[in-house]
Amino acid sequence: MLISILGFLAVLALAFLRIPIAFSMGLVGFFGTAYLTSINASLSLTGRLIIDTAQDYGLSVVPLFILMGLFVNKGGLSRELYRAAYVFLGHMRGGLAMTTIAACAGFSAICGSSLATAATMSKVAMPEMRRLGYADRLSTASIAAGGTLGILIPPSVILVIYGLMTETSIGKLFVAGIIPGVLGVIFYLIAVQYVVRRDPDAGPAGERSTWRERLQAVRDIWLVLALFVLVIGGLYGAFDFYPLNLTFSPTEAAGMGAAGAFLIALARRQLNLRSITETLTETAVTSAGLFAVLIGAWMFSNFVNLAGLPEALRTFVLDIGVTPPIVMIVIILIYIVLGCVFESLSMLLLTVPIFFPLVTSLGFDPVWFGIIVVVVTEISLITPPVGLNVFVLKGVVHDVSTATIFKGVTPFWIADILRLILLLWFSGIVLYLPNMM
Repeated sequence: MLISILGFLAVLALAFLRIPIAFSMGLVGFFGTAYLTSINASLSLTGRLIIDTAQDYGLSVVPLFILMGLFVNKGGLSRELYRAAYVFLGHMRGGLAMTTIAACAGFSAICGSSLATAATMSKVAMPEMRRLGYADRLSTASIAAGGTLGILIPPSVILVIYGLMTETSIGKLFVAGIIPGVLGVIFYLIAVQYVVRRDPDAGPAGERSTWRERLQAVRDIWLVLALFVLVIGGLYGAFDFYPLNLTFSPTEAAGMGAAGAFLIALARRQLNLRSITETLTETAVTSAGLFAVLIGAWMFSNFVNLAGLPEALRTFVLDIGVTPPIVMIVIILIYIVLGCVFESLSMLLLTVPIFFPLVTSLGFDPVWFGIIVVVVTEISLITPPVGLNVFVLKGVVHDVSTATIFKGVTPFWIADILRLILLLWFSGIVLYLPNMM
C-alpha cells in the first residue's frame, strides 16, 4: 500500500507542476511497474498497451460520438433547441434561465461534452438574457450548471470511458443516465425558481408564445429528437420487434448517430468542404488526446494493481469493520475534495482504478457506481476553485467576474448535492431502466 500511495502522490505532484495528466499517470505507471518488476517488463507492457488501445474495436465509440456532437454543432441546432425551450418556458419568471437549462439538456443529449455545451449555449443564451435584463449571476450560472448535464445525459464520453475502464456495459450506463439526467434538469429548474423568488428582478418574465409558434419550434427540432430516439432506442432494444428488429451495440449506435448528425447538418446546408475538414480534424485531435489520457490511466492502473493497492484497501476496510454505506460516503467526499482541484476526466481516470475494485467487492452495482461518480464529477465542474465550466464561460463572457459566476452557481451545486443524496439513498432510481433492458 505504501508504494501505491507514493505513486498516487507523485501523480498529484506532477499534475500540480502542470505536466499533462496523461503523462503524469503514464510516467508514474511506467517507473512504478519497472520498480516492481524490471525495466524490460515495463517497456514490454507499455508497448503492448499502446498497440492494444489503438486496435481496440470498442474504443471506436469515442471518436464516433465526438464526431456526432461536432456535426450537430456545425448544423447550428443549438439555436433551434433554445427556441423550442423558450416558447414553452419563456413567459415564466426566470423563464429564460429555465430555457437555457432545458436547451443545455437537449444539446448535451447529442453532444456528450459539458465544456462544449457550456461554450455553445453561452453564445446563444447570454445575449437574450441580457436583452431582457437578467442578472449576470443568474444568466451565467444557468449556463454553467446546464452545461454539466453534458456528461450524464447519453451519449456521454465520460460514461464511455468509465465503461471501457471497468468493463461495464456502455449501453446500460447510457440508459442508467437518463432518469438522473432528467432529475438534474428538474432540480436546476427548482434552483432557478428559488433565485427569482428571492429576487424577482434577477429573472423577469418574457412574452408568452402562441401554440402555433410552439408547434413550429417543435417542427424545427424533430430531426434532433429523432436522432436521439434512434441512438438510445437502439441501445435499449426499443425497436426490437418485427419487422424492424433493430438493436445496436454502443459502437453501432455511435456510427448511426454520427451518420445521422452528418445528414442533418448536410440537409440544413451548413456543411462545405472546409467545415467537414475542420470537423474531422477536430475529431482526430480530441480523440488522440483522450486516447493518450486513457493509455496513461491504464499504465497507472496496471501499476496500482501490481502493487496490490485495491486488495490492500479492501482488506483494510474489512479489518476495521466499516460498513459499506460509510465507505461510499467517504469515497464521495474524496471525489468532492479532488473535484476542487482536478478537472472531471482526470479525476475519473485517476481514482476509478483504486475505488472500483473496492466498491464492487462490497456489493455495490458497477452501473450505479458509474452514475454516482459522474454526478459527483458534475458537481466538481461548477465548484470553486477549479470549476471548469465556470472558466469556460468566463472565457466567452469576459465582462462578468469569476466571483460573480461562482456566487450564482451556489444554488445549483446545492441542488446537485440534494440529487446525489437521493440517488445514494434510492439506488433503484438509477437501476430501474437498466434492469428492464
